[in-house]
Amino acid sequence: MRHVRQPKATTMVGRDAKHLRSISKTPFAAIDRNARIAVVHDWCPNFRGGEQVLARICKTFPRAEVFTLFDFLPKEIKEEYFPGVVFHVSGMNRLPFVEKYYRSLFFLCPFMIEQFDVTGYDAVISSSAAFSRGVLTRPDQLHLCYVHSPVRYAWDEQFSYLQQAGLGFGPKGLAFRYMLHRLRTWDTRTAHGPDLMLANSNYVRSRIERIYGRDARVVHPPVAIEDFKLVVNKDDYYVTAAFHAPYKRTDLIIEAFSKTPSRRLIVVGDEVQSKHLRSLAGSNIVFTGYLPRHEYIERIANARAMVFAGCEDFGIALAEAQACGTPLIAFGRGGARDIVRPLGESAHPTGVLFDRQAIDSVAEAIDLFEKNALSITPHACRMNATRFSEERFDLAILDALGLAQSVQLARATEYNELFGAESSTRDITGSLIEPILQ
Repeated sequence: MRHVRQPKATTMVGRDAKHLRSISKTPFAAIDRNARIAVVHDWCPNFRGGEQVLARICKTFPRAEVFTLFDFLPKEIKEEYFPGVVFHVSGMNRLPFVEKYYRSLFFLCPFMIEQFDVTGYDAVISSSAAFSRGVLTRPDQLHLCYVHSPVRYAWDEQFSYLQQAGLGFGPKGLAFRYMLHRLRTWDTRTAHGPDLMLANSNYVRSRIERIYGRDARVVHPPVAIEDFKLVVNKDDYYVTAAFHAPYKRTDLIIEAFSKTPSRRLIVVGDEVQSKHLRSLAGSNIVFTGYLPRHEYIERIANARAMVFAGCEDFGIALAEAQACGTPLIAFGRGGARDIVRPLGESAHPTGVLFDRQAIDSVAEAIDLFEKNALSITPHACRMNATRFSEERFDLAILDALGLAQSVQLARATEYNELFGAESSTRDITGSLIEPILQ
């Protein structure tokens, strides 16, 4: 336990908000980018949105080292995005053929994340969608947590995941339900460890508040805007790009386009679920499978619009499409609400949002887009995407570390006032401060 008295979850929102309001009015000391930072990430099976955030944090802090349960990143990805970065992995990473079943080891992950020794570092940044937030830290060690999502399959989407896996109330289903119950208990216990939580969207911020009873500051993930060329003259096809997990609801998009064969759709992504999705597709729908980065960018840049029917925590692919000047047609819940400037609500709209995950809602949104296509310009989309630049992310992370330091000091002061402890003259995070400012 980091604090002598654990506050009740119901009081944490007001308490954290009070600290943030009072502290954020004062300037923070500049944080030394050469500080030794331990960046704890759940796992690295491939290079997607979470790993893009991880790479940017490592670039911001050149002496950062990564701690992750599983690391399956190809050598070329490491060389391009993590040059010189040291990766520490768990013992589970050495299990035979673990790439095929690592997700099934989730019940061991809380224990294994606690085995990483990060206590010798100046500060800890956890990049968490499940486990990394539970890493053990010193009482005086700064811990900033970037939350991609509370554990989806343990909380509000448990029943959906169990249903998709065909797990009812038989012996196997009950065993999984009990393990998820234990995971929720651990997840709640570790929720008060970080000094400050960052959420990647307002949607995730609301989930953090509801599940953990904590407030969080919204810092959108970084998008490499300069990697995406603005394309004004679009081709006559639509694109959807996603890992084909069930919650992405790519099936709704495919069925909507299958009913309108005059519209072309290109489906970009890996082969998970593809057999089922291909069975739904008409002749106007093309599956590309995995594409190299430059080909992927070319496809979304030339598309008439990107269509997305899932509820994403943020959705970096959506922001990347906007950087190319490509409009969005998206389900109006989750991170899409932070990204899209909706038609009818903005002077410079960048897309259309629909309110139901249903085939007819997708089709109606596409119809609405086509009727108002001239109102949604590539230049407006590109300008909108600049809100998510890498430089903005860097500054936000540095600022958040400064705020987290102030939160930690404020809590220490509050503890001293409550219990009469002698105040320490040692700066608990002195190694983080820029030497020139000391």
